[in-house]
Order: sequence, then structure tokens, then C-alpha cells
Amino acid sequence: MRIEYVFDTVCPWCYVGKRRLERALRQRPDSRVTLLWRPFLLNPDLPTEGVDRRIYLDRKFGGPARAQRIHAAVATAGLAEGITFAFDRIGRTPNTLNAHRVIRYATAIGRDAEAVEAIYAAYFCEGRDIGDIAVLAEIGAGLGLDRKALYDHLASETDLAAVLADNARAHRLGVNGVPCLILDGQYALAGAQEPDILLRLIDIVREAEAEATFS
Repeated sequence: MRIEYVFDTVCPWCYVGKRRLERALRQRPDSRVTLLWRPFLLNPDLPTEGVDRRIYLDRKFGGPARAQRIHAAVATAGLAEGITFAFDRIGRTPNTLNAHRVIRYATAIGRDAEAVEAIYAAYFCEGRDIGDIAVLAEIGAGLGLDRKALYDHLASETDLAAVLADNARAHRLGVNGVPCLILDGQYALAGAQEPDILLRLIDIVREAEAEATFS
């Protein structure tokens, strides 16, 4: 079974959804799953250096009060998944293109899932600027990637087009919000769904695969 997880690295519900998906998959240990991380750029027009977090939240939510209510709801959901969101530590909202490039780069050594987790934790729990390639190179080094090689990679234009193409593909498939799961290219489920809902869809796909095998 192929599961494509369409997400952005500044989407808190995507972080929650990632943990819920992992929890669901642990309940189906006999499933042979290939998990692919697909980029979706929520703010593609942000400058490379990102923007001040307060300015961004004011533009997006119309003021701190609404942002605080939304953050409180996400934080409560996060705690149930072992995530301690620290929204107050975030100083900038980054352009996420380079963060997705790190994940793509880490795929070559099979550390893509760890890269997703590390980038989420750095941003949402530690308040680090994941738009800064020096910060991203340090995160990558913590995963066993060569810091200088990764920094040089991010400083170049290598694979920029590939990430942008993946983002465009998601839009062509009709994805207009994240997280979104696409199973075997045929079934889609939007939102950070609870594991029981994810398991129902996983089981439907497994049954369809079994029927196809014996038909």
C-alpha cells in the first residue's frame, strides 16, 4: 500500500496528523506500507527570509485573539499525541520550500520520516527558524546528514523545480488544504483524522488489494 502524506512544515495540524497516522499504522503492523511525504506550500509567496510571526498572524487571523483560540485547540490535540506546541517561541513564519528540500534530500538515506519529525519539533516545539538554511543544515546533521553538503545543496537551486512540481501536482489532484492522505492513488482523506477513521480507510484499501490479488 502506498500512502502519500501531503503536508506543509508550518502546518500544526499536519504535525498532529502525522502522529495520528503513525499511531494508526502501528495498529496494522502486518500492512506493507510505503509512506511518501509530499510537499504542499501553504505560503508560496512568502519571501525567502520569511516574515515576522506577529505580522503574519495578524494578516491571517485578523488579530492575536483568534490566533490564540486556534493555537489552544491545536495544542490540546497535540498533547494527546505527545507534542508540546510552543507557539510563543516562534519568531518568524518561514518560507517552507527549503524545509521540504531537506526532507527530499534525506529520502536518499531513508531518513525522510525522521527529517519530517525533526523539522516539526524544531519549529513548533523549539521555535527555530526552519527557513534559515544554516538551521536546516544543523537539523540535518542531527539526522546523520553531512552538514556542509546539505548547506551547499540548499544554497544551490538543485531540486527546487522538483519540489515545486510536487506542490503543483497536489493542486492538480484537487488538494486545497492539508494534511491530506492519498492511498494507492485512488482514495483521499483530508484533515488530521483520528486513528480509528484512518484505520477504516486503510482496511478498505487492504480489502480492495486482496480482492484484486485473488480476482
